[in-house]
Amino acid sequence: MSVRARRGKRRKLKNEINVVPYIDVMLVLLIIFMVTAPLMNLGVDVQLPESNAKSITEQKDPVVVSVDRDGNYFLAIETGNNQAVDVDTLGARVRALVANNPDVAVYVAADGAGSYQNVMDAMVLLQNAGVERVGLMSQPRQDGTR
Repeated sequence: MSVRARRGKRRKLKNEINVVPYIDVMLVLLIIFMVTAPLMNLGVDVQLPESNAKSITEQKDPVVVSVDRDGNYFLAIETGNNQAVDVDTLGARVRALVANNPDVAVYVAADGAGSYQNVMDAMVLLQNAGVERVGLMSQPRQDGTR
């Protein structure tokens, strides 16, 4: 009878998957990816392309914001009329121009030897003034290569 009692109490097979180890592995992988993901895009070497861009023809005179080597701003509403302005005046005048004509063309002309930060500050200032699209000005190449 003792042999039969042992057979009668046989364990039933479970048809469930134990997911606890899988969850542990998944959480470890998640932590590893969260730690390493920001480190993947730290430094990227970029070689900017050089080309001969076609000039844009506009019916109206564009607004040109010039930034010199030292980070000083100049505003030219009419062709050849550069006026030295400070940050607050530039923002107010461009905001007024955009309020009157939302489709006005605004370009940034910066000194090539100046800091890239000065160009970015000018573009942020124009964006805060309500300009949706800003163009960058450059000199055409003299050597004619592509």
